[in-house]
Amino acid sequence: MRRRISPVRLAVAAFLSTIFLFAGSAPAQTAAPMASIENAEIGDMLRRGRELELERRWGEAVAYYEDAVRRYPDDAGLRRRFDFTRLHYDVSRRYMDGSYRNLLSQLSFQRALDLYNEVTLKLQAHYVEMPKWKELVERGTNCLEVALSESAFLETHAVAADAAKVESFRRELRQVIGATLVQSRADAAGAVTTAGQLAWQRIGLSPSAVVLEYTCGATNSLDPYTAYLTPDQLTEVYSQIEGNFVGLGVELKAQDGALLIVRVIPGSPAAKSGLAAGERITAVDDQPTAQHSTDQAANLLQGEAGTAVTLTLLGVDNRSRRVAVRRQRVEVPSIDNVKILEGTDQVGYLRLTCFQKTTPQDLDNALWTLHRAGMKSLIMDLRGNPGGLLITAVEVADRFIRGGVIVSTHGRNLQEDFTYSAHEAGTWRVPLVVLIDQDSASAAEIFAGAIRDHRAGIVVGTRSYGKGSVQGIFPLNCATAGVRLTTAKFYSPNGHPYAGVGVEPNVVVQRVARPLDDGTPNRLDADDDPILTAGIRAVQQLLAQR
Repeated sequence: MRRRISPVRLAVAAFLSTIFLFAGSAPAQTAAPMASIENAEIGDMLRRGRELELERRWGEAVAYYEDAVRRYPDDAGLRRRFDFTRLHYDVSRRYMDGSYRNLLSQLSFQRALDLYNEVTLKLQAHYVEMPKWKELVERGTNCLEVALSESAFLETHAVAADAAKVESFRRELRQVIGATLVQSRADAAGAVTTAGQLAWQRIGLSPSAVVLEYTCGATNSLDPYTAYLTPDQLTEVYSQIEGNFVGLGVELKAQDGALLIVRVIPGSPAAKSGLAAGERITAVDDQPTAQHSTDQAANLLQGEAGTAVTLTLLGVDNRSRRVAVRRQRVEVPSIDNVKILEGTDQVGYLRLTCFQKTTPQDLDNALWTLHRAGMKSLIMDLRGNPGGLLITAVEVADRFIRGGVIVSTHGRNLQEDFTYSAHEAGTWRVPLVVLIDQDSASAAEIFAGAIRDHRAGIVVGTRSYGKGSVQGIFPLNCATAGVRLTTAKFYSPNGHPYAGVGVEPNVVVQRVARPLDDGTPNRLDADDDPILTAGIRAVQQLLAQR
């Protein structure tokens, strides 16, 4: 097995939203009615998305359009709105990030240009496609124009120019940059220098701030997974890789002006304080969440380890209560709910939530626990798993595949071409079923696709997300920040791409279902969890064939 040590290589879907569920669509009757239905649905989506835009609820708008684009990937209108709202979301999120504002306050114009040059050098060396420098500069201009419409940006930089002057500057900037010949990385840096100087001369805007907008525009608009990482975001990425962070231990989703608790991490401060999935946070330290954007409300939950926050919660029964929760370091288990399913012939079950550094050892511990409990077959639940470390997915697959290719990667540069193979030693020979859904992505797809192609088990559920690219994390020398770059595409053992295609299950379950909010499928009734029930039937068939 050939592997790469540095930088960290990720196969993870950068979901901008929490999980969305859809019911299966009805079978087509004729092409024309189906096209008419799709056009009507797309129109409704655009209208709803526009409402969120007008209310400047950028986080919710991005999540909404992301969901819509996944349903209708060929619709250019939905894609444009997704890209537009993401620009607004990125600006607002950056300026709520104290580490970004602190770095910006320390950057001289020259240091900002040095940072831009370092980022574009990494794009030139590592990005999966050769950068088109003129387009990168145009994306930076788009990013700056969006920033100039955001109050957080204008207030931070004390831009005193009135709307007419700002609009005049925008037009002049477009003309100047549009007429500039940009054919190389040096040309791009020259154009950005000009933009910074012009912004200072016309509206008194910090040229360092302009350069950083061009830096973010050069990365964040390339694809949904490539991004500039602020110091805090870089730290968060490494924490996710290690499987721990400081916080409350909840997964959240915006809902009707509140923060819906989607999942409570076992053993976390939230779990110890009695928070439960399905409850909604309506106030944080007596500040109503409805008066803040989603990101602002979520930021109120953050703080140093040992500090406390008071939450006002609305339960599923619409009863309100207040709970004080102390922030602590949270260890995130990559595997949970390890058990023998009741009412079955010793069918083992575990839920694999992500692929992090600890996952291989966690999996070994879980497998031996199930083995000692008498496991005869195994169901691995990867529904909602967004991915993680590529090498971890390989190591997990290696425990069930006797030999051959697990995954291959191909990039623009030869150093991004790798073939990862399995070893027979240490392979578990237990009958295996893998559950996936539309939110199983990246590293989860690597694992499920390898199991399917090698016929090492049966894949059950719905077609997976279809994210087939690898990202590398590159820290920057010019600042305590970094970039996440798409460096390669990955392919199944049979050589098929995953991007936009995903993994098609051996057994397709039309109705989408997920484990209960705490991840525990505690009943086997098909009405509760048809994917799990189909998985049990599949694993029983495997046992019968032995």
